[in-house]
Amino acid sequence: MQTTLDKTDFLILAALQEDGSLSAAELAKRVGLSQSPCWRRVHRLETLGVIDKRVTLLNRRRLGLNTVVFVEVKCARGVRRTLERFESTIRAFPEVQEAHMLMGDKDFLLKVVTSDIDAFERFIRERLSVLPAVLEVRSFMALSTIKASTALPLKLSPAHLS
Repeated sequence: MQTTLDKTDFLILAALQEDGSLSAAELAKRVGLSQSPCWRRVHRLETLGVIDKRVTLLNRRRLGLNTVVFVEVKCARGVRRTLERFESTIRAFPEVQEAHMLMGDKDFLLKVVTSDIDAFERFIRERLSVLPAVLEVRSFMALSTIKASTALPLKLSPAHLS
């Protein structure tokens, strides 16, 4: 379900994507509103579910998490309960930063972050490959990150540009 937003809503969302720690006063100033109407709009966007949550992004390298690996997982077919348990277990692994169900010959794509390759190997051997649903695991280590963003591509419709 898509929500109808106006130009000011998009300005608020863009500002919060850039810096979620903005105070109500700073945000209002950036988008050209007074503080109370701005706060009401933010609250409305939260209520509508457009703003999911606000978080602090951490620098993984400064925390010693130097290895990023993308992992394709192929699962056993036909047992829905097994897949549900797999998904539930994956959600609980702190090393799994993202998990996506795929179409095609692989079932899931995971983004796994660990301190080093040894920690990644332990994750694969001791946690991922022992799950009952897992038939096959294929890994791709990221050498460097070219782009990493949490910002969504906000586009204004022509009606919002007036």
